[in-house]
Amino acid sequence: MSFPRYPKYKDSGVEWLGQVPEHWEVKRLRFATELNPSKSEVAKLDRETPVSFLPMEAIGDDGTLSLENEKTIGELESGYTYFRDGDVIVAKITPCYENGKGALMRGLRNGIGFGTTELIVARPKADQVTGTYLHYLFISPDFRSIGQSHMYGAGGQKRVPDAFVRNFATAFPPVAEQTAIAAFLDRETGKIDGLVAEQRRLMELLKEKRQAVISHAVTKGLNPHAPLKPSGIEWLGEVPEHWEVVGMTKYLSSLVDYRGRTPPKVDEGVFLLTARNIRDGKVDYTTSEEFIPESEYEDVMRRGKPEVGDVLFTTEAPLGQVANMDRTDVALAQRVLKFRGQAGILDNYFLKYWLMGSFAQADMEQLATGSTALGIKGSKVVQLRLCLPPNDEQRAIVIFLDAELSKFDTLTTEAQRAIDLLQERRTALISAAVTGQIDVRPLTGKQPA
Repeated sequence: MSFPRYPKYKDSGVEWLGQVPEHWEVKRLRFATELNPSKSEVAKLDRETPVSFLPMEAIGDDGTLSLENEKTIGELESGYTYFRDGDVIVAKITPCYENGKGALMRGLRNGIGFGTTELIVARPKADQVTGTYLHYLFISPDFRSIGQSHMYGAGGQKRVPDAFVRNFATAFPPVAEQTAIAAFLDRETGKIDGLVAEQRRLMELLKEKRQAVISHAVTKGLNPHAPLKPSGIEWLGEVPEHWEVVGMTKYLSSLVDYRGRTPPKVDEGVFLLTARNIRDGKVDYTTSEEFIPESEYEDVMRRGKPEVGDVLFTTEAPLGQVANMDRTDVALAQRVLKFRGQAGILDNYFLKYWLMGSFAQADMEQLATGSTALGIKGSKVVQLRLCLPPNDEQRAIVIFLDAELSKFDTLTTEAQRAIDLLQERRTALISAAVTGQIDVRPLTGKQPA
């Protein structure tokens, strides 16, 4: 859908902004907002007054707030950022700033809140800007990208300075028009968000179906008419009559745990494959790119170099992720086990799928330990139980699952692509609306004066 443009434009005098509607007023944010209002506003309130508390994780990338946490003013007034209903907050530290963390404050306990010190608070001046419009301005791609170029600090401690927000120049429509623009964006982004939610639900359903297909294939086989027998394990139920149910260790030919000294990381060298690279049955070399010196390789891999097909297994969060080795010119990091099945008896690719199944995953959780994050030792992994079909049947199951999972992967990729396109449209729509590149007034019933 194409949107109308304003009848007349003028040069804004702001390099990044260019042409803006003729009646819009160009000004810096300090003239439209009050930045970081003083806590003296609550000085006369009882220190036991309950108020909302917002750590960074309570602020969504989509403008949502989690208001479950409450504390008293006395607990928060020292060392936290103050705000109240109607204020607009922006996260200033990387990567929260780039991700769009920020929100219009609404529904705070007693109308008051305190949060992380990594926030910039902007209080709209009622005759200059509305809170909803200001929030859309703050999440617009231009504001975010320009602010990113003003960051100071190093690495994960880079921040947007308050002065950037204070001196940010843009064009403001009249307040009534801001209300119309915000209403339009609420409506249109709401539609887009609904479509995104549908695609995410589809991805979850695909994930569940994928898991069910794996679990059924590795515990029941491909022949729906095969005679069954009790497995002897209550929550596994019946298995094909000619399958074995054994401890995994019986048919492993090797198991290597790469625990030990962590070598120094370098910019170029041997790729270090970590637990972060192992996801959903595959090795993803893009999720983490770390390298060790070539001189360290032999020491790191002294317990055994991998072969193509070897099963990789993560021993800590995320626990129980598996994949088959697809190259040998890499080093394996801590928290990764490598093992292989006995040739001709236990196929490595079937073993991977078995470990991805629901029964094996539940078995892992029973054997794992840890209070905050579950972990499992190599000595425990070999105790996992295994349904073992004949070797030719294992290969048939692998071929079947390779084909079926490829279909799920294609559908999931298509859903993610749809989400990406919808989010791109959402971002572009916000940018166009707050820079005056589209005239939404005819679309909201607010005709030009």
